[in-house]
Amino acid sequence: MAEPRVSVSATATASAVVAGREGARWFSANPDKAWAEKFFLAYTPIWMAAFGFYQRSRIGDRFGDVGNLLVVLAIFAPVWLGPALLYDARAAGLRWFETYWFKFNVWILIFSAIGSYFLSEYFFDVMGMVYNYPHLHWTFDSALVGSGKQVVPIIMYPSAHYFFVTYHTTAVIVLRRVRTSPLGRHPLAVALAVAAAAWFWAWAEIRLTTEPSIADQFRYEDMAWALRWGALFYACYFIVSFPMVYRLDEDAAARWTVGRTAIDALAAGMLVFTLLDLVTRFVTGAPYGGR
Repeated sequence: MAEPRVSVSATATASAVVAGREGARWFSANPDKAWAEKFFLAYTPIWMAAFGFYQRSRIGDRFGDVGNLLVVLAIFAPVWLGPALLYDARAAGLRWFETYWFKFNVWILIFSAIGSYFLSEYFFDVMGMVYNYPHLHWTFDSALVGSGKQVVPIIMYPSAHYFFVTYHTTAVIVLRRVRTSPLGRHPLAVALAVAAAAWFWAWAEIRLTTEPSIADQFRYEDMAWALRWGALFYACYFIVSFPMVYRLDEDAAARWTVGRTAIDALAAGMLVFTLLDLVTRFVTGAPYGGR
C-alpha cells in the first residue's frame, strides 16, 4: 500500500499550529542552546560598554598594534572562555565541541572573518566607510576585491566577532518568537521579521559606532546616505545569515557537527558575497567611492 503524501505546506501549517498551542517562546526548547543564548545576551552590555569606552576614549591612540590587539582580545575572549568555564557540558551529556556555544562561536568566527577579509571592501567602495588608523600597521584584507585604497586592521577581526555574536543571538531569539507564535504559519511574517532584524542591526551599528570625536579615524563620507541606503545594503549580510544560523541545533535531536557548522558558515559567507556584488551592480549603480 502506498504511503499517503503530505505536502510541505500542510506540514509547515501543522507545525505552526502545534507551536501556537504550546505558546510562543523566546528561548530555545533545546536547553543547551537556551543556556548559551542567555549567556551571550548577558555579556552583550558588558562588551558594548567596554568597546564603547575603548573607542570613545581613544586610549588605543597611545598603543601600537600589540596593545590594541590585546584590548580587543580581552573583550573577545569571554564569548569563548565564559561558556567554557561556566557551562557543564558533561551534565548535558555533551562533549565540549558538541555544545551549541562552541559551534555558534565557530559559525560566527568563520562568517565574520569572511566579512572582514572580503566584504569590508564593499563598505569602503560602496558605502563610503573610512578607516584611518595611522598608529596601526598590522592589516589583513583581500588582495583583489575592491579598489584597494583602504586596508583592514587586524583588530577588526575579533571586534566583528563579538558584534556578530550579539546580532545573531538576538535575531535568532526574535525569529523563534515569531515562528512559535500563530504568525509563524505565515511565511511573509517570518520574512518580515528577518528583514526588520537585519535592518535594525545594520542601522544601529552605523549610527552608534560613529561620532564627530572619532571622525578622523572612522566615519562614513555621507552619514545621511549611509543611514538611509547604506543600512539597507549592510542588511544584505543578515538577510542571509540570520535564518541560516537559526537552524543550528534548534532541534536537540538533530545536532550539527562542527564540520557541518563550518560548511554552513562558509556557504553563508559566499551567499552574502554574491548578494552584495549583485546589489552593487544592479541596484546601487556606481560604487559610492566613485560617485
